[in-house]
Amino acid sequence: MLWVDKYRPKALSALTFHDDLTQRLTSMSSDSEIPHLLFYGPTGSGKKTRATSLLRSVFGPAVDKLRLDSRTFTTPSKRTLTINLITSAFHIELTPSDAGIYDRYVVNEVIKEMASHSTINAGAAKVAFKVVVLNDVDRLSKQAQAGLRRTMEKYTSSCRLILLCSNQSKVRETRRDKDKPRAAKPAL
Repeated sequence: MLWVDKYRPKALSALTFHDDLTQRLTSMSSDSEIPHLLFYGPTGSGKKTRATSLLRSVFGPAVDKLRLDSRTFTTPSKRTLTINLITSAFHIELTPSDAGIYDRYVVNEVIKEMASHSTINAGAAKVAFKVVVLNDVDRLSKQAQAGLRRTMEKYTSSCRLILLCSNQSKVRETRRDKDKPRAAKPAL
């Protein structure tokens, strides 16, 4: 086990930086209802730790029972791709940009597969969704980001996404965000 993994905070309450964010995530997890989320920041800023802590508070310690899966995808052009996935009974984590120009296909297939399975019974509380954690979303192609938005909207009742990226400006805005009026800057 790596030193970083051994001493990584396990609970949201153990995260001491960005208290307001931790409080909001704690509130979401207590209701067992989380929306799609985007965590951004430089490498090593705790995006994955915060996402894992949120999953642990929603689903319990079973999130820590991880396995490494290797999935093979056949693209429409008959090319085969092998992608490594980290999975638990409640979530799946992948880096779709590893698929290169076929990242759109990999994202759509994984989300469709996760959303097509029945809901998960997490202890006494029934959680009606599964979670897909996507790393390096800022490295996805424009086509993959557009497909990801459509897929998010289609499967929002049974699947939630946690997006992790280093550079928020490379994640494309949705049409709804572009249509919203921007706040006027105060005159000096």
